[in-house]
Amino acid sequence: MPHFNAQLIPAMVTPFKEDGNVDYGKMEALAVHLVDSGCDGLLVNGTTGESPTTTFDEKIQLIKTVQQAVQGKQVDGKNIQIMAGTGGNNTVKAVEETKKFADLGVDAILSVVPYYSKPSQRGMVEHFSQIAQAVSTEIIIYNIPSRCVVLISPDTMATLHEKFPHIIGVKQSCPDMDAVSEITHKLPSQTWLTWSGDDSLTLPMMACGAHGIISVQAHVTAPLMKEMIDAFKAGNQSRALELHLKQLHIGKELFFLPNPTVVKTCLSKLGHMGPTLRAPMVAPDAGEMQRIDAVLKEIQALQLQGAC
Repeated sequence: MPHFNAQLIPAMVTPFKEDGNVDYGKMEALAVHLVDSGCDGLLVNGTTGESPTTTFDEKIQLIKTVQQAVQGKQVDGKNIQIMAGTGGNNTVKAVEETKKFADLGVDAILSVVPYYSKPSQRGMVEHFSQIAQAVSTEIIIYNIPSRCVVLISPDTMATLHEKFPHIIGVKQSCPDMDAVSEITHKLPSQTWLTWSGDDSLTLPMMACGAHGIISVQAHVTAPLMKEMIDAFKAGNQSRALELHLKQLHIGKELFFLPNPTVVKTCLSKLGHMGPTLRAPMVAPDAGEMQRIDAVLKEIQALQLQGAC
C-alpha cells in the first residue's frame, strides 16, 4: 500500500478574518477539531479552501499551520497525514509550486488535471510526467471534469502509474461509476488508491473499489462518515448503508451554492470561524440562508443523537 493511505480526508475550508486576511488561528483550531472528530488526513489548499484566491505565501503558511497543529496526533494508531493541493494549466508553474510544497514535508500532493486548456490524454501524460520527475513525494491526480472540462482516462492513469510509481492514486470527482470500476480493474490495488471526491458517492465508490473520501461534508459529520467507512471495511454493509442514507441529504445540500459557501456558513454558525469569503465567492442571501439554516438543523439533530 502507498505511504499516503488516509481514508477520511476533509478538503479544509480556509478561515478568513472580517478584513479578508487568513485567520491562521482558526485554521489551526479547525485542523485539531477535524482530527479529534476522526479524520486521519487533511487536505490543505484545495478548492474548498478557496485556493484560487489565496496567494502562494498564504498557501505555504496554511500548510505549516496545519502541520504544526496536528503534529504528534493520531487516529486509530496512525499519524495524521497532510496532503497539499496544487497544479493548474501552466505545467512549469505547477512543477515549481509542487516542489515548494514537497520541500515542506507534506505526505502527498493533490495535483489537478489541467483546466481551461483542454489538453489531450497525451498532453496530460506530459503534464503529470514533468511534475512527477520533479519530486519524490507521492502524487494523487485530481480528476474533476465539472471544473476542468476534460477528464483523465483510466488508461492514462495506468500509463502514469506504470511510468511513475509515486503517482499513487486519484481523487475521482466524477459521478461515473463505470469509470471507478474500470480504474479498479486496470490499476493494481496494492500500489494504487482511489478516493471519492463526491460525498454522496463515498459508499457507492467504495463498493466499486475506492479507498476512502476527500470530503467537504467531513467538516460537519466526520464521526458519522468514519463509522460508515469502518463498517464497510469490516464487512458490515447493512450498517454502512444505513449510515450512508442517514447523511445523504446533508451531503447534497452542502452544494446547492458554489462550494464552499454552504459549509463555511455552517462552520461559522457552529462557532469554528467567521463567514468571510473571498470574491468571486459571495455570502448567501436571505432566502439561501434559510435553506442553510435547515441544513444546519439536520446536522445538529445528528449531533444530538450522538451520531456526530
